[in-house]
Amino acid sequence: MKDLEKKILKHLKERNWDNLRPADMAKSIMIEGAELLENFQWENLSLEEVKKNKAKMGEIEKELADVLICAIQMAVLLKLDVEKIVLRKLKAVALKYPAALMRKRKGEPGTEEVYWKIKKAYRSKS
Repeated sequence: MKDLEKKILKHLKERNWDNLRPADMAKSIMIEGAELLENFQWENLSLEEVKKNKAKMGEIEKELADVLICAIQMAVLLKLDVEKIVLRKLKAVALKYPAALMRKRKGEPGTEEVYWKIKKAYRSKS
């Protein structure tokens, strides 16, 4: 991950983009995320259906790369360790949504009662 962070910082410095405002970076992440989301507008394909569609996968790959690059750019400019913050968040999510409990769920992920019960309890603590 550190190698990728260094390449992204070099890319930014070569273009004098190493002083971008965090708000502008956050906006770019969301704009690129919206472009990624456009690939799914008006349809609700399964994981397997998407993976079989080579044209769609090509577009998703391009837009997802943009989202990832913008997110890593923001982390690099703020001097955040990408691997460290991702691992910290994964640990928090694992505590919030225990794997054993989530495996027992019925229905589509994010639609079942247990998920929303955990989410609402978590939000009330914040």
